Amino acid sequence: MNNRLPDRVIRIPISFAHGVREHVRLGPKISETVKGKLSLGARIVQGGGVHKVFRQLFSVGEGEKLLKASQCYLSTTAGPIAGLLFISTEKVAFCSERSLTFSSPNGGFVRTPYKVVIPIEKIKRVAQSENADKPKQKYIEIVTVDHFDFWFMGFVNYEKAFKYLQQAISQFQ
Repeated sequence: MNNRLPDRVIRIPISFAHGVREHVRLGPKISETVKGKLSLGARIVQGGGVHKVFRQLFSVGEGEKLLKASQCYLSTTAGPIAGLLFISTEKVAFCSERSLTFSSPNGGFVRTPYKVVIPIEKIKRVAQSENADKPKQKYIEIVTVDHFDFWFMGFVNYEKAFKYLQQAISQFQ
């Protein structure tokens, strides 16, 4: 029996593995999380890639470039919402993986994705944070000039998301 490892071994960084684990743990159920990820993946493939999906979901200005798209959760009073965080040269935008149901003014219901758009010029500060009891649970807080707080968490790759967010803000200043 040959116990030798293959010549090409795929090495997954431990921080990435922890990021995936934390991302999945924030979902309501693993089955729901997996279903959401499959749906998101299908939407990205059908839409022609992340850059095209970004352009379809949000109005994109001339010369605006998408720097990074990251899977994460947006913290809301109703609980975390899974989705994609887009960081561009002009804005930080979030779109939920799955549509949410809202009541409409005429008494019916409307299904629509949950979206947030924060222009880079409106960002007052960005802060990193972590859970004191569970340091692997990391958060990014964005505070706007009009004092709105947005908390993003459960990143698959927290460090890269924060790096690109800092890059977008520094390019704007």
